[in-house]
Amino acid sequence: MDYRRIKRILFVNVFINCIFISLQNKEEVLLDMVESGGELGWLTWPDEDGWEIGQQAVNGSLLYNYFICNVEAREQDNWLRTTFIQRPPTATRVFVEMRFVVRDCNSFGADSLTCKETFNLHASEADADIGTSFRKGQFRKVATIAPDEVSSIGDMRINVETRVVENLARKGFYLAFQDIGACVAVYSVKVYYKMCPATVKSLAGFPETVAGGENQALREVAGACVENAESEEQPRIYCTMDGEWVVPVGQCQCRRGYEAVGSACQECKPGFFKAIVSSEACEPCPKNTQPSGPGALSCPCQEGFFRALEDPLTAACSGLPSPPRNLMATTAQIAVGKLQLSWSPPLDTGGRTDITYSVVCERCDGSACQPCGEKVRYEPSSTDLKGASVAVSELEPHLNYTFTVEARSGVSCLSSHRATSTINTALHYTDPPKVTGMHLVDNSPTSLSLSWSVSRRAKPIATRYELMYRKKEKDEERRSEKVTTYTVLVLEKNSVHISDLTPSTVYLFKVQALGPEGHPGSHSVEQEFSTLPEGNTAVILGAVLGGAAMLFIVAVVLLLRKRRRNTHTRQGPEDAYFSSPEQLKPLKTYVDPHTYEDPNMAVLKFASEIHPSHITKQKVIGAGEFGEVFRGILKIPGRKEAAVAIKTLKPGYTEKQRQDFLSEASIMGQFSHPNIIHLEGVVTKFKHAMIITEYMENGALDRYLKDHDGEMSSFQLVGMLRGIAAGMKYLSDMSYVHRDLAARNILVNSNLECKVSDFGLSRVLEDEPEGTYTTSGGKIPIRWTAPEAIAYRKFTSASDVWSFGIVMWEVMAFGERPYWDMSNHEVMKAINEAFRLPAPMDCPSAVYQLMLQCWQQDRSKRPRFQDIVSLLDKLLKSPDSLKTIADFDPRVSIRLPSTSGSDGSPFRTVTEWLESIKMSQYSDNFSMAGIVSMEQVLQMKSEDIRNIGVRLPGHLKRIAYSILGLKDQTSTLSVFAV
Repeated sequence: MDYRRIKRILFVNVFINCIFISLQNKEEVLLDMVESGGELGWLTWPDEDGWEIGQQAVNGSLLYNYFICNVEAREQDNWLRTTFIQRPPTATRVFVEMRFVVRDCNSFGADSLTCKETFNLHASEADADIGTSFRKGQFRKVATIAPDEVSSIGDMRINVETRVVENLARKGFYLAFQDIGACVAVYSVKVYYKMCPATVKSLAGFPETVAGGENQALREVAGACVENAESEEQPRIYCTMDGEWVVPVGQCQCRRGYEAVGSACQECKPGFFKAIVSSEACEPCPKNTQPSGPGALSCPCQEGFFRALEDPLTAACSGLPSPPRNLMATTAQIAVGKLQLSWSPPLDTGGRTDITYSVVCERCDGSACQPCGEKVRYEPSSTDLKGASVAVSELEPHLNYTFTVEARSGVSCLSSHRATSTINTALHYTDPPKVTGMHLVDNSPTSLSLSWSVSRRAKPIATRYELMYRKKEKDEERRSEKVTTYTVLVLEKNSVHISDLTPSTVYLFKVQALGPEGHPGSHSVEQEFSTLPEGNTAVILGAVLGGAAMLFIVAVVLLLRKRRRNTHTRQGPEDAYFSSPEQLKPLKTYVDPHTYEDPNMAVLKFASEIHPSHITKQKVIGAGEFGEVFRGILKIPGRKEAAVAIKTLKPGYTEKQRQDFLSEASIMGQFSHPNIIHLEGVVTKFKHAMIITEYMENGALDRYLKDHDGEMSSFQLVGMLRGIAAGMKYLSDMSYVHRDLAARNILVNSNLECKVSDFGLSRVLEDEPEGTYTTSGGKIPIRWTAPEAIAYRKFTSASDVWSFGIVMWEVMAFGERPYWDMSNHEVMKAINEAFRLPAPMDCPSAVYQLMLQCWQQDRSKRPRFQDIVSLLDKLLKSPDSLKTIADFDPRVSIRLPSTSGSDGSPFRTVTEWLESIKMSQYSDNFSMAGIVSMEQVLQMKSEDIRNIGVRLPGHLKRIAYSILGLKDQTSTLSVFAV
């Protein structure tokens, strides 16, 4: 095949149809391959059979490109390095935009030995131009560049990819493109960094600012208020990595008499005013005010109108209320000297709603009048009445009273005018006679007959009596508060017969006379009278004996029921938590693909074959043990198009590597559960083998948790754990041991559903009673593995339960590394000495107790997965059970010494401390806030941390708890020193 001709056709003539558009918005370009207009002078290595330069005249300009297509040779390693790119000190993060064409490997047929469809981008920093000196070891890999489209002859498809180079610190850098066997041409490389442009937001001006980098995702910028605007705190805003302004803080507001017009503050127009510093517009002068001039702070009231002292300057002016109407007095209870005054509200309230009333009473005897004094009572009161009525009592008979009712509002105190109405009235009644004595006429066990006498009067009057009586309780002798209520009788004569009383009981009586109008006289002295004892005691004795018999029968029944319960087997609390072995014994339905004499037969049996034409690769999303992993589209005729993940097998593989690669598909193909990653199919009958699975949008669980630290509630986290446990129960029921259960091997989709994946270490349980698997070698993930699996390499579902406990800890700690920076040896030593991971911050106590159950040293005492699913379901059905938080020790959980770094020496700088807790992205926040020493850090509180710009709840808690650990002078690195 003529590869030189292919290069000309694919890579040179394409310039005729290519138009390169430069992004102008918020970018500062450091290198532009197209705009340079001359030969680039880029370095190629090796000099021969590597990258080649091509050129083409387009619209009078000479454009250059680099291309390579050595797909016929083995072990390709070709480098293309740019010239030295100088970097402004503030640009720590640059973007590399590439336009290129990649040839489809399938178009080469069997001639291709190492053909790939990707190439690599590298970067190397330097403080000066090193010329033609080139060493591969100086470069670090930035990304694998994969095309969205691959091209065939005559079908040119330009790919545009942009990658980010982070954490630049030196004066400049080089970029290099590494080819490892692709047929690729690079037409354009543009290197630029993003800027947040100068802007005015919320009446505050902010200067042009270089966008931040990975360690400073939000760069805080101070601004200044525009003219005639002010702010309680200096306005600030954040410049994002993408060159956008976000989260303005400390909003500026226009001063009094000014309003915001666009991005400036202008004077209020005549007839308008603004009384306070605010972001509101000027308001028109309110009702009953005089017109204002320009820039007015308020509008004065017209004559005869007022504002109350508590009224804002924005309120309308109001007038005085008119007097109350229809004032009238009604006799309520003459007997107690009581009148009811009532009136109607004023016709004119002056435009106010805070109308109240006050009542003034005067008593007149002949021509002289004087205040009624404190003896007269008002209900509810005599002042600040909101209702239009009042009850007046304790009035004396035969006197004339004058009542004046005044209507008042909030502005009445500003004027001498009074809005009053007046009425005159009097009360006339006769005093009732006085009861002078009470006598017992007759008594029996159930009745009393009484009579009483009254004082003699000159003029006889018709009189009624009010009799009150009650039992005398024994507690009264001990001055207790227990007193029965009175029974009240109104009588027409001065005697009474009372029946239905209790034998041998003392009763207390008092009586008073009532006048003709119902006015009461004074009560008589309270006197005691007793009923006689009951003669027949046999009835009482019978009742007592009957009650005792009933009590005896009840006691016998209760004793028999208690003994019957004790004869049954009791169910302890562990029985409700663990199921019996008979219930848990699973049916073995899984088939180990390694038991097949020909492993390819297992693939054919358990996995569906997919034709490569139905698969479209889109982006490289990772790299596995056997090759690259792509995001792509699966479109099979008759089925809905679906997003998938595509695992590829790298070129140059052996047959054993191919079988090991496809064995994972043989395992996945046997599973069907919503919490197990779903296998779509495999490609085995073509040169490039592939495994196709469902696509999980949010990727690995550990990374997702770190990216969303503190953003999810305990209820959501427990829900994710329930899904993982359900998947593991399914595997356990199939007699299957995963062996590598960890948050990194759990995938999360867009609905936050968790699915167990990565069956590379998984093995089937043997038929032996304990159901263990003994491995002869291989790497074991120490931090996630049960102690018996580490010591004896025996794996069971119980060892998976231990790993699930570690996953629970990872989830509740938002992706924190288990056992932090301890070595594997330290981890094993600590576990054998009974150390267990402490509760993460804000972890519900019930969840942490389940973790500890999973970490039982004796594997037979650990819960089964079906028990775990059951318990998590109960927690989710009772969210209140998640409110009790487990004890949290920041010194152990964060593993920070009180004042020193990992080598035991004191922290020298705030930056060093922040790096130790992986919060270095906030270094500039502390610096800009003036927090530059560890002594200042120790004085900070949660509010201070929030004020310097730490907004994420998880980050806020981490820094706050770290400061708490710093204040404790005990080094937490000595957790295991006993």
